Amino acid sequence: MTREVHVGTVIIGDNHPLVLIAGPCVIEGEEFAISLAQRLKELAVELGVPFIFKASYDKANRTSLSSFRGPGLSEGLKVLQRVKDVVGIPVLSDVHQVHEVSRAAEVLDVIQIPAFLCRQTDLLIEAGRTGRPVNVKKGQFLAPWDMAHVVEKITSTGNDQVLLTERGTTFGYNNLVSDMKALPLMRDLGCPVIFDATHSVQLPGGAGRISGGLRELIPHLARAAVGAGVDGVFMEVHPEPDQARCDAANSLPLDEFSSLIEQLVALDQIVKRDAA
Repeated sequence: MTREVHVGTVIIGDNHPLVLIAGPCVIEGEEFAISLAQRLKELAVELGVPFIFKASYDKANRTSLSSFRGPGLSEGLKVLQRVKDVVGIPVLSDVHQVHEVSRAAEVLDVIQIPAFLCRQTDLLIEAGRTGRPVNVKKGQFLAPWDMAHVVEKITSTGNDQVLLTERGTTFGYNNLVSDMKALPLMRDLGCPVIFDATHSVQLPGGAGRISGGLRELIPHLARAAVGAGVDGVFMEVHPEPDQARCDAANSLPLDEFSSLIEQLVALDQIVKRDAA
């Protein structure tokens, strides 16, 4: 069993239904963000799955200096606030520096710590101090049990609303592997576990000045993770993935979203029925 994490009316963990965190890699404009958030919400409601919208206001770890990073903190938070106001859903985005956290917490329902920064003590503690739920991506360089120290840093602030996300482990150069054993091992730390099905098929830096990816494998890993008992699935979704300004190679096409989520919901019901 895990503790419950509350994101507005969405409850994650402790045998609650599978939660979906989805959206584009990066904010590509206000109209685009609102339109995609609205469509994803409609589909989530049809499928009966709780939904949190994700989009980064700044992708500070792009492979190339020339890669698009997003609108930045101020403009990005304005867009995410508009998504909340217009679509009526909780939102998640990444923070990269301590000074961003308090401003981000004014808008974000979930503060996300990127994988490369998951051991940054000051950043974790500042995020914990906001009282907001904190989603930490497990570093590609960490063992699942090492995340106990990450959890300790955040909960030292009195904030136990912590999510842990698996997004693959470095496997040689320009490659990741997903170890499904990591999912129950991290869940044993008492935190709900999310599986990032799209970054897990990324090939970091594998396309020269950008990262590559194997998007055709997204459904396979997502189904395996739900079968392993995760509390939620994280996906980057785009209506035209090849035109996405970030993570094009590992984004799920919007027109494949419903059929996959329908399968994941059915699998989740089987897993949680047998665990009850």
